[in-house]
Amino acid sequence: MNISKNEQRVLHALAQGGLIKVIKDDKNHILEADCITRDGWFLTDCTIEVFKKLRKRRFIRSRGGAPYRITREGLLAVRAELFQR
Repeated sequence: MNISKNEQRVLHALAQGGLIKVIKDDKNHILEADCITRDGWFLTDCTIEVFKKLRKRRFIRSRGGAPYRITREGLLAVRAELFQR
């Protein structure tokens, strides 16, 4: 499956325990998507376009108003990479 480099970075951060918090307007449209790693850092590769692609492919999901997390399909799609700090 073709996944861009930014999508891979976001999925990898989510697979390690990160989450995506969204900010919505009064009409419930998504204005901003912030990817937060498990260490509390913001990932700048997570844009609205990347977020929409991941959600459309069902790699991420939110349950009951909680922040977005990676799904089983997302875990299968992410390639293993060595995490460089």
